[in-house]
Amino acid sequence: MNVVLGLGLFIVGAIVGFFANRMLFSSAQETQKLATKASQSEAELARYKLDVTEHLANSANLLEQMNSTCQVAMAQMAQSTQLLQQVTPDNIENMPFFSKETQEQLAQTVNLRHDKKPRKHDETTSEPPLDYSGAPSGLFNDKKYSVTDAETNN
Repeated sequence: MNVVLGLGLFIVGAIVGFFANRMLFSSAQETQKLATKASQSEAELARYKLDVTEHLANSANLLEQMNSTCQVAMAQMAQSTQLLQQVTPDNIENMPFFSKETQEQLAQTVNLRHDKKPRKHDETTSEPPLDYSGAPSGLFNDKKYSVTDAETNN
């Protein structure tokens, strides 16, 4: 009887221990899963912060480049305005419409277009072209025709 009682208590203890271990282990396993998710979330947050920091740094660089480009453009506009204000109606011919290089290219083009060969005088013809109709014909003939198919209602 002692052996049966000992064996029974051992089996009951094993069953209770099994369920207790399962419950404690499952909560520990859930805790471990949650800790893993939390560490992943923290890593993602750190990556996101780095991405945002990099984006803001790139945006600041782009804005700085835009600012410097605008400053250069404003300086060029001020210089152009100053040059235009210096030109008076007395010396307006000092400011050419085309640049020097363009004027040279235009002069070369004009020289190439106008050959120095004497032109042949065009012969004047006194005859009309072959497709010209001297007398009116067809639709343009001014003859009046009477209508022969007209019905008369009396």
